[in-house]
Amino acid sequence: MTLNSQPFKRLAALFAGMAATGLCAGCAGMALTWVLHAVQHLAFGYGFDSLTEAASFLQGVAMASPGRRLFALAMCGLVAGLGWFFLFRSKNAPIGITEASAMPPRPMPVPATLANALLQVVTVGMGSPLGREGAPRELGALCAGRIGKRLGLGDADTALLVACGAGAGLAAVYNVPLAGALFTLETLLFSLSGRYISAALLACVLASLFAWAGLGDARTYLVLPISPNAPLLFWAACAGPLLGAAAWLFTETIAKARSSAASGLGRIPACLANFLFIGLLAVPFPELLGNGKGPLQLGLLSSLTPVLAVVLLFLRFIVTVSSCKAGAGGGLMTPCLLQGALTGIVLGSLWNMFLPPIAESHLALIGAAAFLAAAAHMPLTAIVLVYELTHINHDAFYPIILAVAGAVGAAKLLESINNRAAG
Repeated sequence: MTLNSQPFKRLAALFAGMAATGLCAGCAGMALTWVLHAVQHLAFGYGFDSLTEAASFLQGVAMASPGRRLFALAMCGLVAGLGWFFLFRSKNAPIGITEASAMPPRPMPVPATLANALLQVVTVGMGSPLGREGAPRELGALCAGRIGKRLGLGDADTALLVACGAGAGLAAVYNVPLAGALFTLETLLFSLSGRYISAALLACVLASLFAWAGLGDARTYLVLPISPNAPLLFWAACAGPLLGAAAWLFTETIAKARSSAASGLGRIPACLANFLFIGLLAVPFPELLGNGKGPLQLGLLSSLTPVLAVVLLFLRFIVTVSSCKAGAGGGLMTPCLLQGALTGIVLGSLWNMFLPPIAESHLALIGAAAFLAAAAHMPLTAIVLVYELTHINHDAFYPIILAVAGAVGAAKLLESINNRAAG
């Protein structure tokens, strides 16, 4: 076989495509993060000193006056309602990553995908309780699809490139290259073949490295070290199925809300009413605004009281579901992490009343990992994601894995029972 043979050219083109995808996803993730920080600072009036440092959004919201919070959420409702109304009214509406990475892959429309990604980031910056991770995944997939077409790759290689582009976008914004690769393999490619692993790792590692130039390589969350003991391990084993049941209920409710979401002209008043409602709730509870990073950090540092955790657990569930019902777009990764952390704290508070106490930070960390694993059907990704977001010590994996196993098993059991009942 000569160097000019067709297999070598195909492999070289695919390698070049992966490298270019990593570069584009890294740059897209960097740009979207800057846009997010700029919108947050503008909406709530706190420091414009840095768009690259991890400024505290929760602190900025808390310092804003109640009137400013309400005004920001009213504007968020108008942007969301008008933006998605006109976007889905157009002929080239955005398509999902799953369709874009299917066989044969469907090309993602450039203007619609860009608009959808920007709407997600802007509304999260203005206070929407949904996640921002969908935007970089979509832009990463969009870039990958265009690169595959430019390089003349076949359908199979282009679909692989698109899936890796989505994972690379996630890796770039959160500095989680391993979790981004696992996300690609576990939720899009459904395979752990050597070829897929190599491609996903290459794209995600390059995307993270390129994003370091503008975002740095600091961990996203600070967390207290975990030293497993018998009470913590036993609690993790017992709480896992309960966390899985809560995650299943959360995802089922979200799915129903999205399936019956407002559309057409009805999306405009629905979004406006929804975000005004959230703005009113944010007057006493600023923790409700944004994707949940702020209160999640408080939980990981044992800075949430059990009473506040109960209130936030209930209210965050309500506003997340209502936002989906109103037709707003956004991801669920950070909202799931927060719901899990709050659920873990609440369950642990009941435990601490009668049994050897467990630190709130441990409850939050384990709850977040188990809830996300069960809700998103990605146990490996959830475990590695929590590790890369927090840089936890090695011993923390034992209770986390116990809880994740129980949560995923319970969620699958409930899903099976529900499918049989529906059938």
